[in-house]
Amino acid sequence: MSPREYPDRPFCGVGIVCFKDDQVLIVKRAKPPIKWEWSIPGGGQELGETTRETALRELKEETGIDARLIGLVDVVDSVSHDEVGQIRFHYTLVDFAAEWIAGDPVGADDVSHAAWTPLAEIDTLGLWSETVRVIREAEQLRPGGTTAPKQ
Repeated sequence: MSPREYPDRPFCGVGIVCFKDDQVLIVKRAKPPIKWEWSIPGGGQELGETTRETALRELKEETGIDARLIGLVDVVDSVSHDEVGQIRFHYTLVDFAAEWIAGDPVGADDVSHAAWTPLAEIDTLGLWSETVRVIREAEQLRPGGTTAPKQ
């Protein structure tokens, strides 16, 4: 059992929606709570680390990609219950948007695969609805988008 299963407090997770041209970077998770599901790169914040530092570190660790942050997208609550109603996982997810700088995606650390996927296809990948929403909102933070970055 993971030390984050059946927690006595929420954990802070940080995600990063990384763009390259008309593509977004996705990863296939290799650990619970969403083992073998596609998602955006990200992971747990470490003591003394800012959320922005976490986003860029997790991106590099999980995919080998370097990026430049362009803004805060949203904060999402993820609470999963077991079959008897106990809280099995509880994450507060802070999601950032970024533009690719360098590197080719290679799955490492907590992911088995990392790949660029066309933005036009994200609705067909079986992603969590909140992940799709966050990706769509992150698109608006890109140059030419219609939403100003959150500070």
